[in-house]
Amino acid sequence: MDEKKLIYIADDDYSIREALKAFLESAGYEVLIFETGDTLLTAFENKPCDLVVLDVMMPGSSGFTVCRELRKFSHVPIIMLTARDSDLDYQTAMDLGSDDFFTKPASPMSVVARVKAIFRRIEFERTAAKAE
Repeated sequence: MDEKKLIYIADDDYSIREALKAFLESAGYEVLIFETGDTLLTAFENKPCDLVVLDVMMPGSSGFTVCRELRKFSHVPIIMLTARDSDLDYQTAMDLGSDDFFTKPASPMSVVARVKAIFRRIEFERTAAKAE
């Protein structure tokens, strides 16, 4: 049986962290939550996870900064969350290597659906590579 996928979430809003954690855990994922991107980055350096969810605006390093740092050494899927609804934020997130982008308030069910889609794509690519 496959190991549970590990997901890290960094958001300074307690209710968002807890809601996402509850929905993702009920979907079968292991989830660790962080109040800042800096603590998530430190945890990732010690134990990489399978997917990261980052708030853009947090105390300390922004989600954009954490995304940029992660991309220096990892291809982990990253989903960005932001309260700001601007094309510039979307473009910045994508340019930095984010895989997806949600404007808050984001439906936890939509985030779970996107997480599942990302993991399906990764598994498909892995299977296709083995078949070659």
